[in-house]
Amino acid sequence: METEIIKKNILMTNQLTEEKTMKQLRKVFLLIAFAVTGSILLLPQPSQAHCQIPCGIYDDHARVQSMLEDAATIEKSAKLIAELSGKSDAQSQNQLVRWVMNKEKHAQKIISTISDYFLTQRVKSSQKDYNERLVKHHAVIIAAMKAKQNAGIKYVRNLKESIEALLPYYPEQKP
Repeated sequence: METEIIKKNILMTNQLTEEKTMKQLRKVFLLIAFAVTGSILLLPQPSQAHCQIPCGIYDDHARVQSMLEDAATIEKSAKLIAELSGKSDAQSQNQLVRWVMNKEKHAQKIISTISDYFLTQRVKSSQKDYNERLVKHHAVIIAAMKAKQNAGIKYVRNLKESIEALLPYYPEQKP
C-alpha cells in the first residue's frame, strides 16, 4: 500500500516536472524568437526614404498617408499578438513571432521616413515654425518607438495621432 502511494507520488512529481520543463522550453523559444527578431531589426537597414540628391520630386502627403498605413498595420499586428499570446501550440507561436516582426518592421519604416526624409529634407531651420515642426516630427519617432516596445493598442493610437498631427504641414497637392 505504501509502495503504491510512493509510486503515485513519484509519477505525479515526474508529470509536474515535465509540465514545468515544457513551460520553460516555451519561454526559452519565445525569448530566442524575440532575440533573433530584435537583432535583425537592430542591424543597419538600407534606407527606404526618397533620394537625397535632391531630385525635387516630392509627394509629402503620400508619405504621411504611407505612415498612416504602416500604423494601421501595426494596429492589426498588436491585436493579433494579443489574440495569439494565450495560445501555446506551435502554429500560434509561429504566427505570434511573425506578427511581432511585422509590427517592428512597420514601426521602423515610420521612424526611417521621418528621420531620412522629413527631418533631412522637409523640416528646415529657416521655417518660422521650425521648433514646432521639429517637436511634432520627433513625437512620431517616439510614438513609433513605443509602439515597437509595447503591444498595447493605446500606443498605436498615440502613433496615429502623432502622424495625423503632421497632415496640416503636408496637404494633398491637386494636379
